[in-house]
Amino acid sequence: MEKINPYKAHPWHGVSPGKNVPNEVTAYIEVVPSDTVKYEIDKKSGILMIDRPQKFSNVAPALYGFIPQTYCGELIAGFASQKTGKLVANGDGDPLDICVLCEPNIPNGDFLLHAIPIGGIRMIDKGEADDKIIAVLKNDEVYAAWKDIQDVPEILINRLKHYFLTYKNIPGAEVPTVEITSVYGKQEAYEVINKSRLDYQQKFGDDNTI
Repeated sequence: MEKINPYKAHPWHGVSPGKNVPNEVTAYIEVVPSDTVKYEIDKKSGILMIDRPQKFSNVAPALYGFIPQTYCGELIAGFASQKTGKLVANGDGDPLDICVLCEPNIPNGDFLLHAIPIGGIRMIDKGEADDKIIAVLKNDEVYAAWKDIQDVPEILINRLKHYFLTYKNIPGAEVPTVEITSVYGKQEAYEVINKSRLDYQQKFGDDNTI
């Protein structure tokens, strides 16, 4: 009989990333494109909280959240170093981020969905590996036909890149600390997901799933 938790599970530690990882993953969504503030999970309580207001006109061009029971640690940093030829000493210490493309207009975050990874963005933020997996909503009427990153129109990739390159910028401030080194396809996204799962297991163990 399936184990049932009578209390709300912690979205990072208490929810399974899925039974068919990395081909299909569970994603917890924190931010939707209509949000005027940046929400982020409180790591201690698991409650969604306001991280900061969106100071400028840029908005998330897709559903944005993370894959449960993943962690950007030493393996993710090492993989980023290998792929970029740069020294990336650390992961950012957060769960692995994911952008989920979908056709429906979803009004608010704090929910789970099933997503199909098709690629990713390799981002270095203040010298730390901060990959963004790109996925489509499972069985989406429009986007489910996209199977790999080359299926995604360039304008949409550019919107995602622009958002992550600018969402922390302040006009007139010093040189931005965020760098995008590459956009990669499905197979490399699978490697990133698998390494983030191993990083999680090394950091927290693997007996947390409800």
